[in-house]
Formats: sequence, structure tokens, C-alpha cells
Amino acid sequence: MEDVKSLEGLFAFHGHRCWASTVGVRAGHAALDALGVEPSGGKSLYAIVEIGEHHGAMCFADGIQHSTQCTFGKGNIEKSHRGKLAVTLIDTATDRKVRVSYKPTLQPKIKSSAFMQKRMAGIPASDIPEAEQWELVHLIWDAPQDDVLSIGPVEPAGWHQVEEVVRFAVCPKCDELVAEPYVRVVSGEQMCLDCSAYTG
Repeated sequence: MEDVKSLEGLFAFHGHRCWASTVGVRAGHAALDALGVEPSGGKSLYAIVEIGEHHGAMCFADGIQHSTQCTFGKGNIEKSHRGKLAVTLIDTATDRKVRVSYKPTLQPKIKSSAFMQKRMAGIPASDIPEAEQWELVHLIWDAPQDDVLSIGPVEPAGWHQVEEVVRFAVCPKCDELVAEPYVRVVSGEQMCLDCSAYTG
């Protein structure tokens, strides 16, 4: 596992230091170790993160992206919208997977921390003093793995990669490029969703 100071790249990308992104890094490393693989800049790994939308622990996904190199831009990570801090990492080369989830053992300390008290009062994380940000980073980073993570068994994945669509069209109405799966035909013309007024 990388040194805590080396997480500065994550925090620069993420925008602040926090406990959930730190959990994500630890979970990503634990999943890589369980599968016996290295982070991949290609698509040999696929991550399914169980976070959802509009909650304070979505930072977890940035930690997963940082540690595994699975990114939303490459299309080898997705959300399953369960509101949990958990990830299933799939090694597509060997068709194996492992699920790693966060144990809430440290939540009482996290909830009572100065950082979280300020967050719950509506103060943006980036406006909280660095020392209070680092307090939670170290709380997660320095804890024994068994206090932070549950690591499931390595199992067959039964994974079938969805074909990547590389075909595009230019919408005749707005003159913008649109990926083919998002094209709708209106009066014989291929239009983007916005211009087609498609609501489905």
C-alpha cells in the first residue's frame, strides 16, 4: 500500500482530504491484492462501486479510481446505486471478482470529529482546516485493515463486457456530435436526445 503522503495526488484530484476517499483507496488496494493484480491503465479491470447520488460518501469512488485506475472516462467503472461504500473489482483477464466493503467500526469517531461536525453544519470540506482533514485521513489510513474493510472471497465473475460503441452521428439540428446509442430518428433524421425531444 502506498504511503499516506503519496495520496496527495488523489486529494488534488478529489479536491480535499477526507475519510471516504481514503477508504476508497484502501478498498481498491485490498481488492487488487486479493486478486493478485496490479492497477491497469487499460481495461483489464472493471469496478462496480455501490455508492449512489447526493450523499456525503461518494468520495469513495475517487479513491477507487485512484487506486485501481478504473475510471468513468474509460468506462470500466460503474455505480450500482446502493448507497454503500463497497466495490466489486473484476479481473476480466481471468474472469474473477472480489467484493470489498467498508466496516463502520470507526464511524463513532468519524461522526464526532471536528471535520464531520463542520460538514454536517454545511461547511464545504475544502473550507475545513487541513489539520482536521488529515485527522480523519490518518484515522482510516493507520487503522488495521480488519477494522476498516471486509474482504469477500475471490469468485468466478461470469463477466460479459458490453461492447464499446465507437460510432457517432452529427445532429442536423444542433450540429453537435452524439454517440449512436443516444441518437433518435425524427422525421427520417438522426437527432440527439435534446433536439428530438425524446423523453423515454
